[in-house]
Amino acid sequence: MIVLFVLLGIYLAYFYHYLVDRSINNQSLFKPAAHCDLCNKKLKWFEKIPIFSYIFQGGLCNRCHEKISISYFLSETLLGFLFGFGFFLYGISYELFAFMIIISLVDIVFISDFKYLVILDYPLFISVIIILILKYCYFGFIPTLKSLVSGVILVIFMLIIKLIGDKIYKRESLGWGDVKLSLFIGGVLGAKLGFMAFIIGSFIALPYAIYYAIKKQEKEIPYGPFLVFAVFIVFIFMKNFSEFINIFFMIG
Repeated sequence: MIVLFVLLGIYLAYFYHYLVDRSINNQSLFKPAAHCDLCNKKLKWFEKIPIFSYIFQGGLCNRCHEKISISYFLSETLLGFLFGFGFFLYGISYELFAFMIIISLVDIVFISDFKYLVILDYPLFISVIIILILKYCYFGFIPTLKSLVSGVILVIFMLIIKLIGDKIYKRESLGWGDVKLSLFIGGVLGAKLGFMAFIIGSFIALPYAIYYAIKKQEKEIPYGPFLVFAVFIVFIFMKNFSEFINIFFMIG
């Protein structure tokens, strides 16, 4: 079963990369056929095998010999490992399915936001719908409603932050994709842990933001990948963070 989940993660990572590239470029998933982005060569079947095709080709296109982005290899390897690890950790359970959805969204957001500075809408909303369906199936109506309300609360919070930031800096301070991402965060973590994810995501993004501001003179950085990665961290250590929050509020 672990091997099956590893293979599932590998092939989903391949599909997610393909999906993001096609969606951003307004292309069909079926036409044109899979091809090299540099020389437009149509890929043969053995050039579309995740992980192994990159290794056997030495990270180069067989025709133009230009470098293939290592992000494909890293994404497929990491997602395969994490899917297998998720099954080992949780077995068949709500936690496993939620873990898989979070990791999938981490992968999609990393690809789209780092590569194109865009967070696609439909992976977010599909993830929210699946999470709510899972919560309803495993826990019932009331917990599902609470998760939805938590998502709405976080969206409102992030929207207020965006509007204030836009007013102060007189430019877009936060992307709409980050605001929409809050709905998923509330749905999967709840409001309290969702706020914790915002804090952790900001701390993770800080060194990257400082580096880009000083070295690259860039004023805009993708926040979505750091935020969704923080969701992954909080989900893995959910009990620890919940205990910390309870102790913190008791002290306060």
